[in-house]
Amino acid sequence: MKKVLILLIVLCAFGCKKYVVSFEQPTEMKLDNLKLEVFLDKKKVQDINLKATNEMPTYQTAELSISDDGKHLLQVKTKDTTFSYDVNYPEEKYIVVTAHLINNGKLYIGIRKQNYKFRF
Repeated sequence: MKKVLILLIVLCAFGCKKYVVSFEQPTEMKLDNLKLEVFLDKKKVQDINLKATNEMPTYQTAELSISDDGKHLLQVKTKDTTFSYDVNYPEEKYIVVTAHLINNGKLYIGIRKQNYKFRF
């Protein structure tokens, strides 16, 4: 039984390839209850509702499955705008998505990608 459990852990460690995407909850109160639709290769995978806070930003994390080649199109849609980003596994397996209001009042979705975990 112990050998089977170890085998399952090893297979999952090498076979379960996923992008780890963290969505930063904003400190800007104008972004409270903003709905983000997340698409991976033009297929909707998740809805995120941002909850603004007056304190330090918090993060909501999602794991998105990848294909064999590891190249995908990550899209974040909000209201009438879609932001598109190319991501490559394993070079960019940890992703942080952040929503900002720029000077003219328009919304911008920024992204940071890296190979190792973020420290918050």
